[in-house]
Amino acid sequence: MMLLKINRYFRLMLPVFGILVAGTAKSETLPSDSLSLKSIIEEVTTNHPAVKKAMEELNVADAKIGLAEANYLPNVDFSTSYSRIGPVATIHIPDMGSFSFVPHDNYSAVINVNQTVYDFGRTDKAVQLEKQGKELTCQTVEQVKQKLSQAVIANYYTLVYLQEAIKIKDQQLKTLKEHLDRVQKKQETGSATQYEILTTEVRISAIENQKTDLETARLVQVCQLNSLLGQPENTAQQVRKDLTVANPDLKEDALIEAAMQNLDEMMLAREKARLAGLRLNYTSLQNKPVVNAFLSGGIKDGYTPYIYDPKANFTLGFGMKVPIFDGKRSKYNVKQAESAILSNDQDTEIARRGIVNEVVEAEANLKASAKKVAQSELQLKQATKAYSLAQAKFDAGVITNLELIEGSTAVSESRLQLLKAKIDYTGSLYKLKSAVGERLY
Repeated sequence: MMLLKINRYFRLMLPVFGILVAGTAKSETLPSDSLSLKSIIEEVTTNHPAVKKAMEELNVADAKIGLAEANYLPNVDFSTSYSRIGPVATIHIPDMGSFSFVPHDNYSAVINVNQTVYDFGRTDKAVQLEKQGKELTCQTVEQVKQKLSQAVIANYYTLVYLQEAIKIKDQQLKTLKEHLDRVQKKQETGSATQYEILTTEVRISAIENQKTDLETARLVQVCQLNSLLGQPENTAQQVRKDLTVANPDLKEDALIEAAMQNLDEMMLAREKARLAGLRLNYTSLQNKPVVNAFLSGGIKDGYTPYIYDPKANFTLGFGMKVPIFDGKRSKYNVKQAESAILSNDQDTEIARRGIVNEVVEAEANLKASAKKVAQSELQLKQATKAYSLAQAKFDAGVITNLELIEGSTAVSESRLQLLKAKIDYTGSLYKLKSAVGERLY
């Protein structure tokens, strides 16, 4: 259930680049100290409630192991009692008086010790079962940390994109306002029209609206980051622009093999398979005999001929419990355990197929992202060159201000496109790392 919540939370944390939240937001003063991806992941994977909850499950697992191992130890208890009975059997002997075989007041204090001598390996199997359960819990902790790391990475690079996109829009606004000033001066000399001024002002207004949307989207992402970090939702945050990620040091044909060995889903499937096998072994021993030794020792009265004098006494012996018929419970428990093994095999195969698809998709997206980066770099280079030519033509009076604005807009859009392509490439790298089971934290 906890992993299901983490997966749902992770999906909610995956923003789609380019889809911005509508609305109005005031400009926010960013802190001078920016956060690195590494520091955020370390903080989240250490102090997030989901991680702490998963870690607490390890304490529960240790307690279960200790409870199973307790069957190796004896059970010791102390009991005491007092009872008064009457009438009691009495005989009368002439000239000697009356004699009773039991006293009216009966006292007893006893220490009882019971120890299992042999249970055909049932306790051993129970301990192994609980230890394997702890291994499964450890793997669950790793999976929780990996999912949270993926959520942090998605949020982090969305913030990087929004921060840089706002800077690009600011630069675009600065350029447009410079154009507006220039056109207004030309209008005074009669070399520019009111239409050119209005068109430039419309462009400025549109860019300002886009910037507002970007700022709003950024506030939403900062709130999600604060939620991950456990900080107040209005805490101002700024992240570093870090797009340097090393490629997984694996050949293409080794990616799927590495994923099968290292991915949390496959490791969990293997742990569940071992656990199911141990549970079957443990269940099959439920109808085996159990041999116990017992010892009781204490003090009580009632021993003839001095029935009121307390005396030390003991009982020592062995006992064996042999199940004969349990209403077919053991049979159906074994059948259920066998079915769990077969079901786990199918889950493993489902996970294997999903992993193959995930690795292939991540690798294909990485290659496509690399091509888009190269194409965007070329596009920016061409747009910058075209804008330089447009400036020269505008200064020479060959083209209008509107054509120059088009060139400026093309440069800004190309810068945005290149930024998005680089962030998509970085995200694809992390997805490939995650797909092959490499730890992101």
